[in-house]
Amino acid sequence: MQVRIGVQLVPKELVVETSLSADEIEQALTEALATDNGVFVLKDDRGGGRVVIPATHVGYLEIAEDESRRVGFGTM
Repeated sequence: MQVRIGVQLVPKELVVETSLSADEIEQALTEALATDNGVFVLKDDRGGGRVVIPATHVGYLEIAEDESRRVGFGTM
């Protein structure tokens, strides 16, 4: 699952590849926003690292379902 994260006052968005479902990502953000000084944490499967953002600074999340890669001439 690819997640694009917009952080307030940061012009560049963060892109994270994670094995979590869209519902799990949404739940993690909801829980982080529900606590004082909560942080939103996602594990990046590409680099093996983690993205940690103060939850109140998350501007938006764009969650994209993984698309199967199309191969061949029939996809034009």
